[in-house]
Amino acid sequence: MTFRAAWLILISCAAVSLVVAAMAALNTALPDIAAETGATNSQMTWILDSYTLILAALLLPAGAIGDRLGRRGVLLIGLIVFGVGSLAAIWVDTPNQLIITRLVAGAGAALIMPTTLSLITAGVPRERRAIAISVWAAVAGAGAIAGFFVTGVLMNYFHWHSVFITFAASTLAVLVLVLTIGTSKDDAPGRFDVIGSLTSMAAVAGVVFGLMEAPHRGWSDPWILVCLIGGVVLIGVFIVVEHRRDEPLLDVDLFRNRAFASGSLSVSLQFLASFGMFFLILQQLQLVFGYSPLKSAIALFPMVVGVGVFALVGNYVAVRFHSLRFVLAIGIGIAAIGVIALGVFDIDVYWKVGVMLSVCAVGIGLATAPSTTAIMSNTPLENQGVGSAVNDTARELGAAIGIALAGSIMAAGYSDRIGPTAEAAKAQLGAVDPHAATVADEAIRGSMAGAVKVSEQLPPAASELADHIAAGARAAFEPPLQTSFLVLGSVLAVGAVFLGWFAPSKVIADDESAAATTERESEPLA
Repeated sequence: MTFRAAWLILISCAAVSLVVAAMAALNTALPDIAAETGATNSQMTWILDSYTLILAALLLPAGAIGDRLGRRGVLLIGLIVFGVGSLAAIWVDTPNQLIITRLVAGAGAALIMPTTLSLITAGVPRERRAIAISVWAAVAGAGAIAGFFVTGVLMNYFHWHSVFITFAASTLAVLVLVLTIGTSKDDAPGRFDVIGSLTSMAAVAGVVFGLMEAPHRGWSDPWILVCLIGGVVLIGVFIVVEHRRDEPLLDVDLFRNRAFASGSLSVSLQFLASFGMFFLILQQLQLVFGYSPLKSAIALFPMVVGVGVFALVGNYVAVRFHSLRFVLAIGIGIAAIGVIALGVFDIDVYWKVGVMLSVCAVGIGLATAPSTTAIMSNTPLENQGVGSAVNDTARELGAAIGIALAGSIMAAGYSDRIGPTAEAAKAQLGAVDPHAATVADEAIRGSMAGAVKVSEQLPPAASELADHIAAGARAAFEPPLQTSFLVLGSVLAVGAVFLGWFAPSKVIADDESAAATTERESEPLA
């Protein structure tokens, strides 16, 4: 591999790591942010989710814009917007202002993410493309844990503003480095598909919003039903519209290519597993094991190592031995075993968590790079930005589904079990301070985090009650935690079986559309 190609991969990976880390970073800083800005529970949710929502909604149009205007130029614009959104957060005073800055950063991230992968696939020679995609996929897969870790270190020593200052400074550094790489674009892009872009944005935004809010509002909430059903209907409208257009935003017939479709499904399953597990395990580590945010991030490092190593192995095996079906099915299947084991076994010490995380990491690592390679190798060269956006949208949808499933099961299970503990605490505290008792009752019923906070704030004289609240909350928390792992693992297991039947053996399909795709190979950037 030439130095120029290696440099392109390095810079692209640095840019995508910013986007993925920013998805996870605020989970660690959120308690401090809420305390200082006075954010409500709903506002806290949107401080986290606004970024993901706008990112997911804009990915497909952003990828198409990169193909038309030039991928490096769009990447630079994305970095500027992302940096401005990050830096603006240090001057906000209210939760709503912070949410606006997150929306701006998410819009910038949507311009960054697809261009990084499409720059690699268009600028790296075909014989080196598989390893380049492996590196990109490993970085993208591990970026969330890097976000947890960096934020944990910063929060140990500095104000929460330091998180946004770090993102802004890192963005500036990456922006300067991006100026040193070449660009690529579609030489004959045609008219931009405005109708398809608007339809795709509305469809993805509706589905992602519904999935993110369902654990909080309930699946029967009218707004959730409108968003989910409306989003699905709009997806159908998008497919019809794209079929009828001469120059569509996305050639939906690409999903008839089994390698492309299998790669997209596999990516969604991987991120369903990853973000569902992160949601559950971080709560377990901090609320049950008593870990600090930084220690919790370090505890997730087996995921970084496993995904990083096995991403290279999985892509090599899939490409070299024409075994895409085997690698995807085995990879997702191994991940399913790891997640199910977290639900089956009593996880009372960290080494058990570490072992199960390692098993999951091996499976996700094996499947991650071949999935992305299958998507990009079966996308026409001039549409690599859109292909990358499909890959990234599959990630966002998978993550949203994973968190929605885990969050809904946890919320329902905890609510069903915590009642006696909350009532006992309210009765005992009500004899002294009825208002404090009502506040404590709401916090205990709301989540285990709220129950732990109540138990920690009680005076020493009420230590017996504090112990009762903590024990009751843990007893209400652990059964739905295990159920959530079992459900996530079962979804993965079904997905693994389907991929074992549906996925083709070759990464690049043999049908005519795929053959037309692969006839046009790029040269290294001059």
